[in-house]
Amino acid sequence: MTDTALAAATEPRLRRPARDVVLPALIFAAFALVPVVASLTAEQYLLDLADRVMIFAVAALALDLLVGYCGLISFGHAAFIGIGAYAVGILSAEGIGDALVALPVAVIVSMLFALGTGIVCLRTKGAYFIMITLAFGQMAFFIGTSLAPYGGDNGLTIAARDTVGGFALLKSDRAFYYVTLGCLVATYLFCRALVASRFGRVLRGTKDNATRMATIGFDVQRFRLIAYVIAGGLGGLSGFLLANSTEFVSPAYMSWQRSGELIVMVILGGVGTLDGAIIGSAAYLLAEEWLSGLIENWKVVFGPLLVLVVLFARGGLIGLSAQLWRRLSHD
Repeated sequence: MTDTALAAATEPRLRRPARDVVLPALIFAAFALVPVVASLTAEQYLLDLADRVMIFAVAALALDLLVGYCGLISFGHAAFIGIGAYAVGILSAEGIGDALVALPVAVIVSMLFALGTGIVCLRTKGAYFIMITLAFGQMAFFIGTSLAPYGGDNGLTIAARDTVGGFALLKSDRAFYYVTLGCLVATYLFCRALVASRFGRVLRGTKDNATRMATIGFDVQRFRLIAYVIAGGLGGLSGFLLANSTEFVSPAYMSWQRSGELIVMVILGGVGTLDGAIIGSAAYLLAEEWLSGLIENWKVVFGPLLVLVVLFARGGLIGLSAQLWRRLSHD
């Protein structure tokens, strides 16, 4: 199959206006400045909050690959986060606390779980795919609760953050923050290069018309499985960061509620935009932080706000900003 035929099958091609290049640069610059603001205002919680936003943004980017570019709505994506986190926790409990070991193990184990479950899940479509990913996610959750030697329902406390080659480089909160930022930037650039590549055009084509892509010679299931495994590996990276950030691992990391929150983050920011996955994660977690300080049942308020975004901001917050940009440009 020639690239010309592929381009024809996956139109419209990817085009990134200048503002779409500026936006991620502004986002990452804002994250880079958070430690400076935190030190000037003596608000340490800002560092922890931004750290949490970036960790879940990594997971949301991985999920956006599936939802936005493959049309696969996974309701078990949090399982990859939990598996990556438990890899760190179990290795630490067994006396192995070096990131050079824990990070590859967290990513590889998550990818293997994605491979094993993806082979089964991708035989289905639509609501059946949602339900089977939910089932596998809950299976991982209940396995976590049954790990009595590693805390079971109560979770597992990690003695200290992983070292790097024997050096406690991640012990400092600020150093760990910038490592997390580096992982987020690397994840974003990787996903952006992936969706702009020939592989990414095939994924877009399978989302638009899987039958057509299969007819012109592409193995749709193989491409989707590879994307599913990649998303699983990135979820494992998020789990590695989360375990080291909180120094705690819990089965709650793998609950279906957490998977639902990740889907909300992607939808809130804008499906299939990558930038939107980061903005959606920030919007969700900042809204949670703000509303939970006002009322106990903050989701009662957040729910209607999300409905309004879906109804009146086509394409999420990214779509809303694009509409405002066009109006301002027109004026």
